[in-house]
Amino acid sequence: MLDRKLIREQPEIIRQALADRGCECDLDEILELEKQRCEVTSQVERLKSRRNQAGEQIAAGKKSGQDVQAEIVAMRGISGEIKVLDGRLKEVENRLDSELLKIPNIPHGSVPRGDERANQEIRCWGELPRGEFEYKPHWELGERSGILDPVRAAKIAGARFMVYRGAGARLERALIQFMLDLNIQEGGYTEIFPPLLVNRDAMIGTGQLPKMENDIFRIQAEELYLIPTAEVPVTNLHCQEILKAGQLPIKYVAYTPCFRREAGTYGKDTKGLVRQHQFNKVELVKIVRPETAYAELEDLVQDAEKILQKLELPYRTLVLSTGDMSFASAKSYDIEVWHAGAKRYWEVSSCSVFGDFQARRANIRFRDEAGKVQYCHTLNGSGLATSRLLPAIMENYQETDGSINMPPALVAYLGGRKKITPDGEWE
Repeated sequence: MLDRKLIREQPEIIRQALADRGCECDLDEILELEKQRCEVTSQVERLKSRRNQAGEQIAAGKKSGQDVQAEIVAMRGISGEIKVLDGRLKEVENRLDSELLKIPNIPHGSVPRGDERANQEIRCWGELPRGEFEYKPHWELGERSGILDPVRAAKIAGARFMVYRGAGARLERALIQFMLDLNIQEGGYTEIFPPLLVNRDAMIGTGQLPKMENDIFRIQAEELYLIPTAEVPVTNLHCQEILKAGQLPIKYVAYTPCFRREAGTYGKDTKGLVRQHQFNKVELVKIVRPETAYAELEDLVQDAEKILQKLELPYRTLVLSTGDMSFASAKSYDIEVWHAGAKRYWEVSSCSVFGDFQARRANIRFRDEAGKVQYCHTLNGSGLATSRLLPAIMENYQETDGSINMPPALVAYLGGRKKITPDGEWE
């Protein structure tokens, strides 16, 4: 959520941000509601001041034996006016809060303007595999070997779900453990294992609602939501809190299953693991001081890239344009890993800084050394999504007979096993 003062005093900044993002929002209505809120608030404050003065006069009159009945009647009239205005103020604030939740974050000045065509590649790492054969996509390798079973997944859950079997399940588990260990031991992150269901306030706090209402699985009877990412529960661990300056920066890492309806992607990427309703992800979350946020973003990207480097998977890193960033982001980098079978890059991590946008919505603050209370700045990034990472290993490390070698960094997590054979067994 943006600062109301900024919206009120510098609406041109908001209009430019909306234009850069290609986002439609009725800013004029918001400004009118904010004007009404200020006017009604001023009226209420003046009436309360008059009521306090009248109360003092009544008390003094009673003490001196005067007849104060007229003053009492007048004060009751003032109280009645205040009650009416309080109702009006609540109505205006509710409407205003609802509209403010629809305004996206303001892009940082370093973000390129435009749609996804304006995304800028800032670096590439690794060499693309160049075997003397036709690389197969991971869904063909997985179904032929039996380590991926979409058919039985569809029987029990429907489309866009997957059963991992045997070596496939072991590989998925090894990847999760490898990424957790790396981020804890080398990145200095504290591990969190959060609930997979959260309330509406938590979803609003990190910006998923109301924007992503159609993409989220909801349990209506309980007003709870299946998390689309660990970002939601982990960032909200400190909602409604005032932290001590010495606690910052806070760095969390969490593995969770993630759940997304993918309502806006009907018919897109239906094969394989890259766009599932349920997938696994290790998430990195930071809560920091405002002045360090953008340096922390660069470190966050390096932490995510390190995983791909250790797994020896080629990738590229892009800075996203204003029109391609998430709703809550002020600046984002996408890391895309190469899939040799699909012959394309696929996003495996998105690393973002949000400024105080999420902190205002979730009310996450800290008290600085001078005693001033400020909003924290928040960041998060995938570290990484296995639904894009496991396919990259399968496709890039495949051999002509359909067997799949394992990255050396994973062998210890696989009990010394180095290869999945074409029939899905370990070798």
